[in-house]
This record gives sequence, structure tokens and C-alpha cells, in this order.
Amino acid sequence: MPRRTTRHTALGLAAWLGLTFAAAAVGAIASMDAAEFYGRLSRPDWAPPASVFGPVWSLLYLLMGIAAWLVWREDPRPGVPTALGLYVGQLVVNALWSWLFFAWHDGALAFVDVLLLLALIALTVGAFWRVRWLAALLLLPYLAWVAFACALTWAVWQRNPSLL
Repeated sequence: MPRRTTRHTALGLAAWLGLTFAAAAVGAIASMDAAEFYGRLSRPDWAPPASVFGPVWSLLYLLMGIAAWLVWREDPRPGVPTALGLYVGQLVVNALWSWLFFAWHDGALAFVDVLLLLALIALTVGAFWRVRWLAALLLLPYLAWVAFACALTWAVWQRNPSLL
């Protein structure tokens, strides 16, 4: 593996964090009125308040960006391009969920999207594990949160057919 300079490594971290938080920003644009819309929805008793989502997602995006960077640092090991391709793909699907649910109020497609997202994250965790186990471990809270989001999306969609 070619030796990377500290500057190159730091720029790589900034790039992966930047890409990850750019995806977050795309989703956030669709979520501008999310707290108000979420407040109008009938939710199960186990649904968290709207104020929980921002801090949780911020931490998850940070962990995700670091995980991607750890895998990127292993290039040219086999599996790195596939792992990072899966990572970028799940970022796109992640950002789309906010548009489907909050901007377009399409509960059915949001649910399909979050199921696809869960599958892509699981594939990404597996691919990251083959390259750098620590990177895969950093994605496990994200996997767990999105599994919870699957159940919540389903429950909210079923309770609000006229709004979603």
C-alpha cells in the first residue's frame, strides 16, 4: 500500500465527512417542516419526540463518515471499491427517505425506501467488515437506528393513511 501523508489522510477524512454530511443536508432540506408535520401525525407510544432525531442523526452521520474514511484508507485492498460504492449508494437512499416522507408525504414509498436502506446498510456493514472490522462496528448503531426507523415508518404510515 502506498504511504499516505498526514495531509492526504486528513483531506480524505474531510472528504468522507463532507460527502456524508452533504447527504444529510439534502435530506434536511426536505425536512424543513418535519417537526411540525411529525407533530400532526398519529404516532405509536414508543415513537421518540421530534427533538431526538437531530442529535441522533448527527452522531450517526459522524460515525458513518469516519467508517467510510477507515475503509478508504485501506485502498488498494480488495473490496474497497465495492464497499465504498455500497456506502455511497446507501447515502443516496438515505437522503431520499426524507423527501418521500416529509416533502412528498408518501408513506408507502418511504417504507419501501427504508427497507431498501436497511438492506444496503447491512450489505455495507458486511463489505466494511471484510476490509476493516472497526469501520463495520461504527455502522452498527446506524443499522440499529434504521431498523427502528423501519418499524416507525410502517407504524406512522398505517396510522395516517390520509396524511401519508
